[in-house]
Amino acid sequence: MARLVVERDADGWTVVVRLAWWEALLARRRAVRVPRAWVASAGVEPDWWRAMRGTPVVGRCRPGRFCVGEREHVLGRDFVAVRAGVPVVVLELRPPSPFVRLAVSVPEAEEAARSLRPDGDAEEDAPEEASG
Repeated sequence: MARLVVERDADGWTVVVRLAWWEALLARRRAVRVPRAWVASAGVEPDWWRAMRGTPVVGRCRPGRFCVGEREHVLGRDFVAVRAGVPVVVLELRPPSPFVRLAVSVPEAEEAARSLRPDGDAEEDAPEEASG
């Protein structure tokens, strides 16, 4: 299962979606990284399939089970790593992000979304783990 973490690097705080090995194979990438400053809003969608929009471009979807990869729609591209039965953290991103939205299934979605909201506090010294 994908993990959502906030890490501190030379440029400040970065939101990182780390994929499991099998998700990385399907999505053709190991991780997605965006500066935390690009997060416009963060919310939770309890129904995983509602977090997806558009059509798959890269990756794989298994109806009723999971979807991982990039999806294209009128507004741009989204990156999704979602699983059935697990709530989804939905991050709306600002330009110049390559994605309009990140949607990631994590067990503690409410807590993760709260920590990733633009008004949230990420000024800790250690990396923040947003999911398990």
